[in-house]
Amino acid sequence: MKFLTLAGNGRIKEQLSQRRELSHAYLISGPAGSGRHTLARLLAAAMVCEGGDEAPCGRCTPCKKVLRGIHPDVTVLSGAGEGKALSVDQVRQLRADAYIRPNEGERKIYLLERADQMNPSAQNAMLKLLEEGPGYAAFLLLAENPGGLLQTVRSRCEELALAPVSPGEGERWLRARFPDRDEAELCRAARDCQGILGRAVAQLEAPEEGRARSARVQQLADALERGTELSLFETALPLEKEDREGLIALLDALAAELGARAGRSAHRRRLLRAEDLIRRLRGAAQLNGNAGQLAGWLCAGMFLEQ
Repeated sequence: MKFLTLAGNGRIKEQLSQRRELSHAYLISGPAGSGRHTLARLLAAAMVCEGGDEAPCGRCTPCKKVLRGIHPDVTVLSGAGEGKALSVDQVRQLRADAYIRPNEGERKIYLLERADQMNPSAQNAMLKLLEEGPGYAAFLLLAENPGGLLQTVRSRCEELALAPVSPGEGERWLRARFPDRDEAELCRAARDCQGILGRAVAQLEAPEEGRARSARVQQLADALERGTELSLFETALPLEKEDREGLIALLDALAAELGARAGRSAHRRRLLRAEDLIRRLRGAAQLNGNAGQLAGWLCAGMFLEQ
């Protein structure tokens, strides 16, 4: 099997290439923008591919349909509402649908968004399907934090944990994706994204937004390096407007900027303390910490915990 369009992640590619047959359930984890959907689509294509040993070949009709998002036997499921996880009722509906035979091929495949955010009732309903579902059904659980899933669910899945790509790999991938873009711009995007190429793509496709975020990172880094408590509070206030994924991306970029400054600044100890604090806040943001609260914690952590 070949998964060449997935950037980096040689260990996962090797793991999958050694499999003669694909599992009926995978847990695909990694930060937003790390390639979870890319890998899930490639796995789904491989399951229905008619190209022989090269699956997914990317050339046969089933592969093309999956990669274009129009295959009738590949279903993407998300919660009832923006940012919501699947409910127990949705999982029960999924279970009923799974017992309807595939339309075109031999497999029926479900991609479950935000699987780590399902409540215990929904996860237990999913567990029953993983244990007792029809042999032709396959389930791809997408998660940012695999620890949010019950161990009983995780144990029924083969886990594929996506890792950030190296700057060199990221730059090569971006050069192929954006052949007409300036080399310096691609290099900067590969560096700023911290190995999460989805962020680099977003920055290159929406440069104004990317520049605005870079400016916010620099302002916050300046305030953390040498600002007063009041100036840090005023600079951190706009964090309240960020959604969770945007906040995580900003905190990652800020931690990287603080680390880079620490090697050349006269305020090295303060920068290192700030970097540690940002990484702790990033963990809280990943667990759905409120953006407004995180802004307050940032000020408290810098000036009350000394």
